[in-house]
Amino acid sequence: MSGHSKWATTKHKKAAIDAKRGKMFAKLIKNVEVAARMGGGDPGGNPTLYDAIQKAKKSSVPNDNIDRAVKRGSGAETGGADYQTIMYEGYGPAGVAMLIECLTDNKNRAAMEVRTAMTRNGGSLADPGSVSFLFHRKGVVVVPAAQDARTVDEDDVLEATLEAGADAVEDIGDAFEVVSEATDLVAVRTALQAAGIDYDSAEAEFRPDLKVELDRDAAGKMLRLVDVLEDLDDVQNIYANFDISDDVMAELEDA
Repeated sequence: MSGHSKWATTKHKKAAIDAKRGKMFAKLIKNVEVAARMGGGDPGGNPTLYDAIQKAKKSSVPNDNIDRAVKRGSGAETGGADYQTIMYEGYGPAGVAMLIECLTDNKNRAAMEVRTAMTRNGGSLADPGSVSFLFHRKGVVVVPAAQDARTVDEDDVLEATLEAGADAVEDIGDAFEVVSEATDLVAVRTALQAAGIDYDSAEAEFRPDLKVELDRDAAGKMLRLVDVLEDLDDVQNIYANFDISDDVMAELEDA
């Protein structure tokens, strides 16, 4: 999912639209609750919780919902579920390598739903370790180009984050992705804050070492599979080593 492709820009915009529609609210709240359970309910001492709250707020999740999720996760309020993180590996159309990250309170349900979605849409699950070696965990901070008082460019973002560990700044249209080692994520996010640059999200992601360029037919099938998987309640993140050119993405959007 290259930062310099029409697909990356479309994905970023789609996530924002889905969040505003409320489709992603439950998944964002789940992230907050799990972060609070794993590291405590104080965002000041729990960077993962801090970033989960930031992403939820930027996606217009109501503060009351966020507060209740923190309380459930930290044990200050009853009703929290016992969520587990499960990573499924598989292949999509055209042999695309995929990692499907689930956060679930029912492993059997998650496995069945992911398997069904894959097999019905041109994909298949694979054994653990089959594709994970093709990915490395990276820190990714999304910075909107339009800030409250100004517009930032690629040089502004790079200058603010280079010494904090940024490896690259990728232009995805109306925003930039700052990529670093996962261990430098908090330092990069903190450097942006120190420079007065706002950000939408900061989280660790799995990024592929090499990407597969898809033609129109394979790209259409791949995007359908991603849509079906994203509709599953237990699926939190999908990582894949495909890329779609501007021309092919334009053809799909016009179809």
